[in-house]
Amino acid sequence: MNEMSSAPELPMRRKPKIGLALGGGAARGWAHIGALEVLIEAGFAPEVIAGTSIGAVVGGCYAAGKLSQLAEFATGLTKRRVVGLMDFHIGGAGLISGGRLKRLLEDHLDNVRIEELDQRFVAIATELGSGHEIWLTHGPLIQALRASYALPGIFDPVKLGGRWLMDGALVNPVPVTAARALGADVVICVNLNNDLAGRGTVIQNYASDPDPDSEQNGDATDLEMHRPSPRWFDGISDAAKRVRNLVGRPNDNRPGLAGVMIDAFNITQDRISRSRLAGDPPDVMIGPRLGRVGLFDFHRAEETIDLGRQAAHRALDEIATVVAANHIPSVG
Repeated sequence: MNEMSSAPELPMRRKPKIGLALGGGAARGWAHIGALEVLIEAGFAPEVIAGTSIGAVVGGCYAAGKLSQLAEFATGLTKRRVVGLMDFHIGGAGLISGGRLKRLLEDHLDNVRIEELDQRFVAIATELGSGHEIWLTHGPLIQALRASYALPGIFDPVKLGGRWLMDGALVNPVPVTAARALGADVVICVNLNNDLAGRGTVIQNYASDPDPDSEQNGDATDLEMHRPSPRWFDGISDAAKRVRNLVGRPNDNRPGLAGVMIDAFNITQDRISRSRLAGDPPDVMIGPRLGRVGLFDFHRAEETIDLGRQAAHRALDEIATVVAANHIPSVG
């Protein structure tokens, strides 16, 4: 008697849970919007979001269902509107108190709590003093975003739960580890400094002779920043120009206070990013080509969003391959 042998039934497999780690980078972070739009369109919408600084802002708005509103706001920014959002003050721990940005967030995210979001979400912050890496996983979303983007010297730190918190990029610029810890099976990261990586090297046997053209020994009179400088105050108003004079040296070629702070932060973030990503690499890295976009070029959102879209499109084939290879057997 011939009996047809049936093939063994294969276990059902589910699509892996996609996590997205969105890195810090100030105005370059508008690229996160374009990258997210492409991922959603391609069927790779993330279920886990870990964000640092501007990455937390974009990721938090996505998780709250406000990504399109954020894109509309960003593309409507001009230099004048950017400066209008900056409430400069003297005597605080930063140049900007952040009250105007807080009120803007409240218009769209008031009463939204992290634990009530549809996606798992974490915003990374740094504790002032101890240097602890703080994962903000529950509580008011707005407060978590403010703490995560509190760039030292620019924004006042934010006090939450008895801790003074500031920009998470100081300790974890691209939070891949946090995305994995929140349950992601596949982690995609958007590294805003990818285009700048590798710029630092070691220059050996360099002389300490003063520059002959310097007015004083040690003055960097011919130093030009190789990356775009934070020209947040250009041609805006007399008040803004006075603030610029306070933090910079507009009448010579020496870097001003703001330029030095931002460039030092940029270099530190790049080095930490490379170290963290080497220790816990993402499954796929999206690297927008943002080398010509300055940290405070918020008015260039349309261009920056498009660069994010282009980078995500380049990564789609790799993402599809990784997702297909990581389907998880279903239980039951």
